[in-house]
Amino acid sequence: MNKERIIGITFFRTCLQYELLMNFGEIRVPRDFGNFVVFIAIVHRILLLCFFQLSVVPGGFGCEPVESGSDEMGYLNSVLQQSSKLVHTAAEDSPVSGGGLSQNSKFSYGYASSPGKRASMEDFYETRINGIDGEIVGLFGVFDGHGGARAAEYVQKNLFRNLIRHPKFISDTKSAIADAYSYTDSEFLKSENNQNRDAGSTASTAVLVGDRLLVANVGDSRAVICRGGKAFAVSRDHKPDQSDERQRIENAGGFVMWAGTWRVGGVLAVSRAFGDRLLKQYVVADPEIQEEKIDSSLEFLILASDGLWDVVTNEEAVAMTRPIPDPEMAARRLMEEAYQRGSADNITCVVVRFFTSQGE
Repeated sequence: MNKERIIGITFFRTCLQYELLMNFGEIRVPRDFGNFVVFIAIVHRILLLCFFQLSVVPGGFGCEPVESGSDEMGYLNSVLQQSSKLVHTAAEDSPVSGGGLSQNSKFSYGYASSPGKRASMEDFYETRINGIDGEIVGLFGVFDGHGGARAAEYVQKNLFRNLIRHPKFISDTKSAIADAYSYTDSEFLKSENNQNRDAGSTASTAVLVGDRLLVANVGDSRAVICRGGKAFAVSRDHKPDQSDERQRIENAGGFVMWAGTWRVGGVLAVSRAFGDRLLKQYVVADPEIQEEKIDSSLEFLILASDGLWDVVTNEEAVAMTRPIPDPEMAARRLMEEAYQRGSADNITCVVVRFFTSQGE
């Protein structure tokens, strides 16, 4: 094989890997690199044509033909097969919504979720009501994956399961939540030992036990309540440029740099998350937990991924939700509004309405 062909195939491989990883969320490039990405994609197309020309025209471009069983074609086929397994396509995930009512009729909930303008779906949600030790417990969560859907799906399936099995779930709910977050993260990382791709997820969760609402958060999904007609954020977005988060990352030996936005290690735009094995030393899954009393002034709770919060403020979300008594319809309203405003991300919203606000 001559030198020109080796160089061409090596460059082709690099371009193909880069483009596939971008398409399927494994590489997220800041907008500053947009022109470079376009250039890579164009070069990839040209090389692709050249590559197949080599395979069908003997001696094409001064090189030997590439046989279907060759290493080059085997590499191409393996990459394409891998890519088909990575994609969680929007066609498989058209917008969904639903809702329910607690057995004690003290709260109702609704959810709505859509891929939005994204080609893949990495958002997951959970809404469940359990009877535990004589208590009616509501468990609600929004999980926004990055690097694929794997981490978000794992957290959605396992976080609440681990939480309700905790021996102190009722007696010391805060510590049970913190333990469940930590245990779920460590178990997910163990399951990732044979993976060669990093994946992570945010989590914004709400637990209703008696007259207590406990909100826990990791990452940049957000929880907002309406109390007395006003919007209050009950979680904090975990961003690398926040002074305390940046200090924690640097104390652990990491760094934060600007790459289109502030990123941990120049890669990840959130400073806390489940998963993210390669950055785990700096990107922790320790939740911040806030407790609210459920009383007549507490009207409803909104949990949503950043597909909503990127384009809708806390106050706007509360104003849109307040006049809609059906939480499913309210969640759909928020989702549709975010889409119409041009949100470029997956959009998932959960609304929980408390009937104590109506004087019950």
